[in-house]
Amino acid sequence: MNRLTLDDLAPGRTFETIFFANDAPGSRFRWRATQLDGRRAPKVVLSDDARIQEGVPCVVRVVHVGKPESETHGHVEVVWDRAASFRVEGVWLDPSVARKLEVLLDSGLNILLDGPQGCGKTTLARAVATQLGMEFVFFNCGAVVEASDFFATIQVRASESGAPVTDFVKTEILEAIERASSDPSRRVLVFLDELNRCPEPARNALMPALDSTRRVFHPIENRFLAIPDHVQFVAAINRGRQFSATFGLDAAQLDRFAPLRMTYPPPEEEVKILRRRHPSLAAKVVERVVAVADAVRRSPEIATGLSVRATDEACVYLAHPRFGGGTDDQIRDVLRTSFCLRFDGDADDVTTDAGAVWTIVEQTLRLAE
Repeated sequence: MNRLTLDDLAPGRTFETIFFANDAPGSRFRWRATQLDGRRAPKVVLSDDARIQEGVPCVVRVVHVGKPESETHGHVEVVWDRAASFRVEGVWLDPSVARKLEVLLDSGLNILLDGPQGCGKTTLARAVATQLGMEFVFFNCGAVVEASDFFATIQVRASESGAPVTDFVKTEILEAIERASSDPSRRVLVFLDELNRCPEPARNALMPALDSTRRVFHPIENRFLAIPDHVQFVAAINRGRQFSATFGLDAAQLDRFAPLRMTYPPPEEEVKILRRRHPSLAAKVVERVVAVADAVRRSPEIATGLSVRATDEACVYLAHPRFGGGTDDQIRDVLRTSFCLRFDGDADDVTTDAGAVWTIVEQTLRLAE
């Protein structure tokens, strides 16, 4: 049954729901919802509790049902009981890391996601923003050269006369801070991807934004701009000898963040994620793809990990009608592309990383047959 009844809504019962602004004219209730625990409520659910945040899941307690005898009038009045259990869809987190992440998000501290490439750092940040009803702002730090590049870039365009004109153009970070400053209800998560791909002097421009100063220099208006408390910074880095064009974070920069270590999901969890994304693909096929990926990641001969994007890409191929669900030969063909081409060298040359990966692919698939 998809619809709750009035008998289900006895005062004192608790339900999980998501509220949005109540635009009914003259109403004394600020918040409005239509579902409780994912089921349709028999009457509109209303609340004026100041602890509720728009778009953020929470658990509420029923305090009153108005006009229960009417099928068309009345409402269910509720109050905030507690925050909903923290959940992130589409990415796996170690339970210990998940608990720490929830605490850090609640405290508003800057978060540094440290882990191998393709383990789900960006997916996690985007999912967190969705879960918490925050605006997600993605910024690729690899394009930063000068300190000002975090907040504005210089662009050359042609004027009406054809003469070149130089403009300062705001970055997504600066625009997000300005929007949050003008609207206290707008909660923003700024995701700084590949933070260690920009030079250290440029990263220094972020220091005042990440410490207790909480301000940035506005290069266009030549003034400092305060960063509201409802702007959260989350950064991601890849570290290791296999990464080129990266710069180490010094102790002072690292100290501006609360670090969390991420890793690849266990095989059984990766299978669950991929099966949700590709429901038409047979479980046996997904399990074989993940088994090979796990073998590559655990190999001491391979310096670079195999991203979850690679396993997802393989499933995209195999789920397509042109591949007919994934025979053994088709799986080998797809993994030669989706896995081996992510490594240096030739798959037929066992002295290269690509060749070592191909050897692992063939050995693992033979064992699974």
